[in-house]
Amino acid sequence: MLVPAEVLSQSGVHGVAFVAMTIDTPETGWTLDEFAAESGVPARTIRYYQARGALMRPELRGRVAYYGMPHLERLRLIAQLQDRGLRIEAIRDLVGRIDRDELDLAQWLGVEQQVQAPWAASDQAQTLDEAGIYAVAGTNRPGLIAELVRAHLVQKRGEVYLVPSPSMLQIALRFEAAGIALDVGAKLGKVAYKHLDKAVDELVATFVKSVGDGAVVLSDPDTLFSTLRPLGTDAVALIFARRMEHALRALVASDGLGRLTSKPKKPRRKPT
Repeated sequence: MLVPAEVLSQSGVHGVAFVAMTIDTPETGWTLDEFAAESGVPARTIRYYQARGALMRPELRGRVAYYGMPHLERLRLIAQLQDRGLRIEAIRDLVGRIDRDELDLAQWLGVEQQVQAPWAASDQAQTLDEAGIYAVAGTNRPGLIAELVRAHLVQKRGEVYLVPSPSMLQIALRFEAAGIALDVGAKLGKVAYKHLDKAVDELVATFVKSVGDGAVVLSDPDTLFSTLRPLGTDAVALIFARRMEHALRALVASDGLGRLTSKPKKPRRKPT
């Protein structure tokens, strides 16, 4: 199977041009060692790809196996797909569907590019030193960084700190300014992540099934996903807000509000 260079270029895969004229291909093909030298892929890796079904078998002539341009093109495609995060099992299934003419590579690459695009593009991980952490927090009170580490909002990395989500750090600090301690905010965050992970998995599964059933068409993935991201985020925020309204009204109706307004219990004194 020949994957045209223009298909990959238009779909966001650059630096690969599958043009036979640029390759010195012997008329008889390459032996395994020659093929490994030509492709830059170790022979053991080539055998591994074959064993996993991602690379087609060579042509046997007598007792000698020969590889040709289709094998070289497949190796390059495998490398590109691995760079895009696919495991070898997923690559095997993908190239199998391409070979059976069940899937268009250009369309798949377009959909993949949209799916991989971040939903929180403005919330990228940052590395800060102590002064940077204090600047973000607006305070250098003693124990702050240790609390942030315990709450998993920052991670110690040698002499600096990794902030996986600067936006979440800002939210946690705003909670603290409102009177909610960082450790309490961390517990609330764990609850949210736990249930949202399950909800997101179910949403994705439902979306994939809808595509399979033909209820959702991916003919224009750019438009679909550029619309889906803000709408999906707004819909989740709205649903969360409505459910919080419902839960807090139920809290009031059950007199659970009394627990929020009761005076804190005084700690018991230890007998002397």
